[in-house]
Amino acid sequence: MRTDLLTDPIDGLDEALAVVDAFDDVLVAGLLRPQKIAGLTELAEAVAGSPLASRVAEAAEKTAAGAAGEEHFVSLAAARIAVFGSVHDAVLARLAEATGRRSEEESIRQVSETDMPNLPAAARSWLADLARAGWQGIDHDLISASSQVISALLAEPGLRRLAVLLDGFAAELAASCPGAALERVPVRRWGDLWSRGILLTLPAATPTIGTVTGRLLPLGVELLEHSTAAQAQVHAVFEPEDGSTPRLVRASVTVPKPDTIIGAGIWQLLRPHLSLLTAISEGRSMDLAEMPVTAEGDLLWQDRHARLGELADAFSTARVALPKAVTPAVAPLDRHPVRIAVPVFLEGYGIEGDEDALTFTFAGNHLAVETDRIPAAGPLTPKAVASSSACIGLIRWDGGFRLQPLAVETTVRKKTTAVHAGAWAGGTTDKAGVKAEKAATDAAAVLRERAGRLLRK
Repeated sequence: MRTDLLTDPIDGLDEALAVVDAFDDVLVAGLLRPQKIAGLTELAEAVAGSPLASRVAEAAEKTAAGAAGEEHFVSLAAARIAVFGSVHDAVLARLAEATGRRSEEESIRQVSETDMPNLPAAARSWLADLARAGWQGIDHDLISASSQVISALLAEPGLRRLAVLLDGFAAELAASCPGAALERVPVRRWGDLWSRGILLTLPAATPTIGTVTGRLLPLGVELLEHSTAAQAQVHAVFEPEDGSTPRLVRASVTVPKPDTIIGAGIWQLLRPHLSLLTAISEGRSMDLAEMPVTAEGDLLWQDRHARLGELADAFSTARVALPKAVTPAVAPLDRHPVRIAVPVFLEGYGIEGDEDALTFTFAGNHLAVETDRIPAAGPLTPKAVASSSACIGLIRWDGGFRLQPLAVETTVRKKTTAVHAGAWAGGTTDKAGVKAEKAATDAAAVLRERAGRLLRK
């Protein structure tokens, strides 16, 4: 892997991000009577050579004059996402050059209409009102106006993606009211949620879903935790049965959780929904037969299409199979740099800094390590990463390339030992893991008892 390419500047990247920042500044004060016209003009100029050119130019003009309608806000949101898409593509192209792995071409998608167009239209109307008011103009009346729409959206499975986004967005905004009193506005985050929400109200492009048969070789598992939900995402190499080119794939499971269950106890909630977690703990492959998969490489996991396979060491997979695997295509609406997470294998690096600010060095080039992303629900620790000799991780981008460790090889008692973030996913005999699991079991039992009492009453 050419790590020197991860430190070289990418042409046009700073200029594209400056365009987004300028437009987001307009959203702070609101689009009803915009105070910073330059942000609108710069966004229109940024897409002047694209099919969006005329629509965005008109939208910028109407918005500047205080006469914009919902259709104009849709154009502005599309332009913002398009600019971020160009940033995503530039970053991903640099990563492809650094890793030497090619990407699959995006498949053709069919646009499908919803059976209840009035619900997305109502959501779009609320998002338009939000943009007119701006982040500094939000109040509880404006945010509460979304509650009925969100409740109706949540009841429709086909609109769940939009519903979940708006539900979380509205909760963040409600916790920040009144906007006029905010000392710090999460400008880019709210701009991302607003523009993505606007486009999700439009007829959606249905992803292509096929099936795959072959061998799945896990690389590592990423655990994401929230006070009310948890998600495990397994990154793996899939080798087709027909001997065609291996590809990178993902398998995810998300579950609700009480905020009293933390650490290793979270695996108890996730295991029943994803047998792949057992394979992770046991260091085994999985044999798949007609497993559904999207064009973006997301396995729609169903246990009946999978069975445990032979032993498969993740570091052997990373050394032998990973370099040959192609990267799946990215859906247009998902082309945002924050979503980039490319599996890589690194070795032969130097280490600088401490556990809180760790950097891998390669012949004078530096790669920041995100030790704060290491979950507490596994044996991998910043200390283990700081003493490692090889690492499987995810390359991310946040103003620069950064590495999220998933597993490392380190020396324990003069012996090279692999330490995985997801080693406890399918169960563990590790003392710390067993203790955390017991605590979670006790907490879950108490919650079930209390719930039973409430139901009996």
